[in-house]
Amino acid sequence: MTNHNWMVVEESFEPERIAHYETVFTQGNGFLGTRGSFEEYYPGKNNSTFAHGVFDDVAVSFTELANLPDWTELFVDLDGETFSLVSGEVLGYRRSLDLKDGLLVREVRWKSPQGKVTDLTFSRFISRANERLCMQKLEILPQNYSCKVTLRAGLDGAASNLDLKHWDSVDQREEGKNFVLSLKTKATNIKLKMSQTLCCSDERAAHSYWNVFNHPTQVIESNLKERVKITVWKAVVIEVTPFKQELSAGTLVNLDDVQWDTELETHRKLWRVDWQHSDVVIEGDDEAQLAMRASIYHLLIVGPRHSERVNIGAKTLSGQGYRGHSFWDTEIFMLPFFTYTNPTIGRNLLSYRFHNLPGAMEKAAKNGFEGAQYPWESAADGREVTPSWVPYHKDPTQLVRIWCGDIEIHISSDIAYAVLQYWKATGDERFLVERGAEIVLQTARFWASRLEWTETEKRYEIKNVIGPDENHDRIDNNAYTNYMVRWHLKTAASLYAWLKAQHPAEFLPLAERLSMTDEQVSEWTRKAEQIYLAFDEKSGMIEQFDGYFSLKTLDMQVFAGRTDSIQGILGVEGAAQTQTLKQPDVLMLMYLHPDLFNLEIQKHNFDYYTPRTDLEYGSSLGPSIQAIMATRLGDMQNAYKNFMRAAQADLKDVRGNAGDGIHGASAGGLWQVAVFGFAGLKIEDQGWSVDPKLPDGWTRLAFKFWYHGKEESVDIRAKDVK
Repeated sequence: MTNHNWMVVEESFEPERIAHYETVFTQGNGFLGTRGSFEEYYPGKNNSTFAHGVFDDVAVSFTELANLPDWTELFVDLDGETFSLVSGEVLGYRRSLDLKDGLLVREVRWKSPQGKVTDLTFSRFISRANERLCMQKLEILPQNYSCKVTLRAGLDGAASNLDLKHWDSVDQREEGKNFVLSLKTKATNIKLKMSQTLCCSDERAAHSYWNVFNHPTQVIESNLKERVKITVWKAVVIEVTPFKQELSAGTLVNLDDVQWDTELETHRKLWRVDWQHSDVVIEGDDEAQLAMRASIYHLLIVGPRHSERVNIGAKTLSGQGYRGHSFWDTEIFMLPFFTYTNPTIGRNLLSYRFHNLPGAMEKAAKNGFEGAQYPWESAADGREVTPSWVPYHKDPTQLVRIWCGDIEIHISSDIAYAVLQYWKATGDERFLVERGAEIVLQTARFWASRLEWTETEKRYEIKNVIGPDENHDRIDNNAYTNYMVRWHLKTAASLYAWLKAQHPAEFLPLAERLSMTDEQVSEWTRKAEQIYLAFDEKSGMIEQFDGYFSLKTLDMQVFAGRTDSIQGILGVEGAAQTQTLKQPDVLMLMYLHPDLFNLEIQKHNFDYYTPRTDLEYGSSLGPSIQAIMATRLGDMQNAYKNFMRAAQADLKDVRGNAGDGIHGASAGGLWQVAVFGFAGLKIEDQGWSVDPKLPDGWTRLAFKFWYHGKEESVDIRAKDVK
């Protein structure tokens, strides 16, 4: 894979990496996401298209994004020989994704089994101008023959998620030059309508329609002449019922009026605007520049622009990993990018959590607590969708218990933290008053009821939890969780007082609805002061959880050359008996709350936890935070090393799992390293500032961000950095 700062390029066909490239070449527009699979058949390809909010239930245990029918399907038949990379000979091959506009182009010179040499150029894009429109073009140039060509483009209603089918047929019909396929999901009754048109540059070409049940197909037949190119293009409109009013923000599409060139130019204009606000310029390091833009691209194509009732899954809309569920990855890793480059999308993502407060309240009540307890994995309605058991990846006949949905509870404070950070950056007081405050207060009510009083120690504790480091579950007093809860309760109390004083008209009905009193909120402050916080003043160390320091230290050098995580090698229970971390909770805490710890304390903990963290094959969330902390402490070699670990997660598939989908948190984390790490952007009550530290070789770092409704520019030159 080569790069030219804006182009992600596959120079030759590598069948063994087909899943990886499908992920990397994903296209989208904030509503739809389509993997970069081939238009024609190829063994093992995963032709997936997902739409935000289109979930369907699986058996009785979970829900997942339902794979839509493949809108890219296009088969080429040359006098009985079907174009396929499986047969014949590939004489030339190049596939490229232009990050500037999301245009995917594949150029193939193919020699058929009978010796026909053909140049085929496939191009496609998902419209940024109209969220429901998908466009595709094929140019065919015969090099040494003339013959009849037949092209077939259909919509297969039998689309599945790894052989699990979510769609039932409703209707299909021909409408003039177009056809329509209507389906609905089996369990959630979501209605889908797909309309397609197929056109050809040869005006004498014959058009026909195959009314195959659940797979309607348009056919074009034309006569190819040696060295004469013909062009075929198609347009597909995809409509779904969830949030239909919001998703109708784009212009209604009349397929009879759609033209490739016109739609592409409109699409490109909006992409230029997106990049004008979101680009991060890195000079002196081409690999870092491409990786940064690729990460931003994958965030831009998944950010919901017209709906505030959907979230971003951990694998975005690029694959079936995690079944489309969203985690804390959104609020802590991806949301800052949107908050600072497109606050409207940031507001939409937080509004999803507001609209799903009923699901969080339901979970809290079910567990015997007050307020709102957000689910670890969330889907359509904000209820818990974490599976309790999953097949063990090394032996699918064995099941592994997943405790995250039961006891990985720090996400409630993560969401509250994100609300306050959004307000701090945007100054969007109406959102805070009308929506954000209720999120913060309801989750504070949960924590006040979840704390456990230990009489012998005269303190509140939080037992039987999982922190961000999932190598250790069912632990007590996870430092990240306890510190976040103390911050949460104290901040909620301050917010309550602010609302009461500054916005009494909104405060009174909210307090009444939540049954909140001054006495109750005062109790939050008292409890916060009595929460146990692990900290040794003599050493400056914070123990990650009770008993962590007594666990066995693992020499990571023994496992040099491995291609799996420590947990994958030792097993769940084996890794839990060691100090090896999936990601360092204490350093994550220090990143989010730098004012709580001086640099000396941060360095002590950084030096201790870094060699104990599986940064290579542990969590993809870890390297970006590690890089920011290293930058803060002046360890630029470590910072750049981990920056590139995050940068290569998908482009180079360094973890070997990019085929499951884009690492959305890693993409968001990479942007944070550049902006909050290397540029040292700080947002404070009195304004913003930068304190840059650039990696060796970087000559320039430039970006824009929004602060309190005004777009600011930062342009750092290495020669000016002290």
